[in-house]
Amino acid sequence: MAEHVESEVLGTQPQSAAAHIRVANAPCSWGVLEFESTASAPGYAQVLDEIARSGYAGTELGDWGFMPTQPDRLRDALAARRLALLGAFVTLDLRRAETFADGIAVAVRTAQLMSAAGAMQPFIVLSDVTATDPERTRCAGRIAQRQSLSDRQWDVAAQGVTAVAQAVHDATGLRTVFHHHCAAFVETPREVDALMTRTDAALVGLCLDTGHITYGGGSPLDLLRRYGNRVWHVHFKDCEPVIAERARTDGWDYLAAIRHGLFCELGRGSVDFHSVLEDLRARDYQGWIVVEQDVLPSLGSPLASATRNREYLRSLGL
Repeated sequence: MAEHVESEVLGTQPQSAAAHIRVANAPCSWGVLEFESTASAPGYAQVLDEIARSGYAGTELGDWGFMPTQPDRLRDALAARRLALLGAFVTLDLRRAETFADGIAVAVRTAQLMSAAGAMQPFIVLSDVTATDPERTRCAGRIAQRQSLSDRQWDVAAQGVTAVAQAVHDATGLRTVFHHHCAAFVETPREVDALMTRTDAALVGLCLDTGHITYGGGSPLDLLRRYGNRVWHVHFKDCEPVIAERARTDGWDYLAAIRHGLFCELGRGSVDFHSVLEDLRARDYQGWIVVEQDVLPSLGSPLASATRNREYLRSLGL
């Protein structure tokens, strides 16, 4: 019995016992953002305590070094709170092939940590680097086609994504999903298409992020219809339409939009979570839904927001 309990805590239960959608949260909901200083964000122990306290069953890893990088310490921290580890966000500069080797090394190191910590089939959640290109950062939410990559650059980007996914799989057996992200070079529906059509559907999945595709000018339901079989991982994020429109009208950059509350609590924005959830269930999706509400430390109480977000999802039957 003890072994069974431990396996469930760490997310290592047999697949037959996990045939349902489970709900997690992530460190970004506590202000631990890969593109912003986390000096004023809470430590990992507080974040894990509050994820568990607000009713979630799992978490993602956060930036390398935010949580313990020793497998036994990480395993113990998760088990103490009965949380599963289900993925880790890793970035790759899609425009710079000379950096791919370093990106591959980070992804493999991260995958090895998760495996060694006892996580059951977690994903590498791969994304382009965020908010490093001034024009893309300034124009997030209103990207024009001329601001996208060229066909040759797309080919290079796809090669990098493929190389990461293959290396992670060869080293650990884990799978990689690509996360489209605002203020990066895979933001709009057209850009998601450009990458997905250049990568192997058996090797590279898609992390559907409802908030990022909405602010990027698309629809989560449209992405599900186009790439449902490749949606192996889901992030639930809402998008506040008044803030989004003001950001576009007033020319706010991505960071300013976030500071004004672009990604609001679930159910308070324009994302139709009820329909998204219906679609996922119709497709027999059996993975995780990860609540993400990118916040900065000045934007209220993460614990209170996480609790309200969990209550909202319960109202939808999750």
